Amino acid sequence: MMGHFATGVTVVTTNNRGRMGGLTVNAFCSVSLNPPLVLVCIDIHSGALALIRESGAFAVNMLTEQQEDLSRCFATQNKDRFEYFCHASHYTVATGAPVLADVLAFVDARVVAEYPGGDHIIFLGQVEALGVGGKVLFANEREKEEYQESGHNGHTA
Repeated sequence: MMGHFATGVTVVTTNNRGRMGGLTVNAFCSVSLNPPLVLVCIDIHSGALALIRESGAFAVNMLTEQQEDLSRCFATQNKDRFEYFCHASHYTVATGAPVLADVLAFVDARVVAEYPGGDHIIFLGQVEALGVGGKVLFANEREKEEYQESGHNGHTA
């Protein structure tokens, strides 16, 4: 029945000491505006689960319709997903979690809590930065200054 309810398609990404992971997720929502909190639900059998726990951070990448190939790649168990990060161009903003290039919007968050949710783990994340159409909005001035001082141009492979 839940398959009949339309939701946006996101790819949740993380990076733990150079080990990147990502998966297609539609269980994502805003929880609070003050403080800014979001949640994502990750299958307990997902390889990305341990990476999110270890890194303590994740990015939610809201895909455009032109990024259906990324949605499909991050939903599979193929070699491209695990060894080559689906050949996705990406950059980092506040937490070190990969933000996919050219997404509709993204949220970059630090894990503040996790809860059991049946066959999923619910991660609650405090938003550190977010962006729409390539523009970045930071949760606080310190993160913005660090990003600007890094000289980061927004794209790495």
